[in-house]
Amino acid sequence: MTMNESTITAVADWAGCPVEAVTELDGGQVGTVYRVDLADGRRVVVKTAQTDLRTEAKMLAHLRSEGGLRVPEVSHVTSDLLVLEFVAGDSTITPSVERDLAERLAALHATDAEQFGFPFDTLTGKYRQPNPWTDDWATFFGDERLRHATARAREEGLLPADLGERLTSLATDLPGFLDHDPTPSLIHGDVWSANLLTDGESVRAFLDPACYYADPEVELAYAEWTGVAGDAFFERYREVAGVESGYDERKHVYRLYPLLTHVRHFGEEYLEPLEATLETLGY
Repeated sequence: MTMNESTITAVADWAGCPVEAVTELDGGQVGTVYRVDLADGRRVVVKTAQTDLRTEAKMLAHLRSEGGLRVPEVSHVTSDLLVLEFVAGDSTITPSVERDLAERLAALHATDAEQFGFPFDTLTGKYRQPNPWTDDWATFFGDERLRHATARAREEGLLPADLGERLTSLATDLPGFLDHDPTPSLIHGDVWSANLLTDGESVRAFLDPACYYADPEVELAYAEWTGVAGDAFFERYREVAGVESGYDERKHVYRLYPLLTHVRHFGEEYLEPLEATLETLGY
């Protein structure tokens, strides 16, 4: 796909010089991402999308300023155009990368808040994540993640009624599953290989966040599910931050939300693993 003329013009107007070359990059699940070489020698990344890209820019700024996370600097943003620092790298995950990822996420998770939520609603892919400040974690995760995503998937005709009822039933019982009193911790929210720029040894930058203040185990469960957090990751994370007993049970609860989100983004292929996870939890 070639960048359209209106976008090229908008980038050139921002840069104050012509666009010399455009290369589409892999990994854009929502929107399209390009590497752009400018006539004055600068190289940037340009993203276009149907979602409001100002939300992504605000998330990146929060992760950088509050959490100290390595994310690309935002050079320019409008509702439909995001210009970012170009960071070289690929998405190769090695044991060294896993250990570095563990250290960086442990440091991010040490950034805490008084309540669960976020200063504004964020996005997971193209879908809104409501983030009202909430004292109780089980209430927040039940209402703003499971019930919210279940209701939206039902409205969109993507989730069978019986699965919706089982998810709602589990959400009601969440206090029994999530009784470990976590600290509200800043999470990236979408850690998988395509959202990591690596160099074989370390993570050079984190991309495309879906951040909020949560139980940090939400991040661990998702990274494990996506395959970027293996034995090397957990060995190092336990050394640096520790993992509370009961995580191996709670991680199945936390996988329900990304599975629902994947059903909404990608369709029925995720219904079977969603149902299997519910069965693992006894629902």
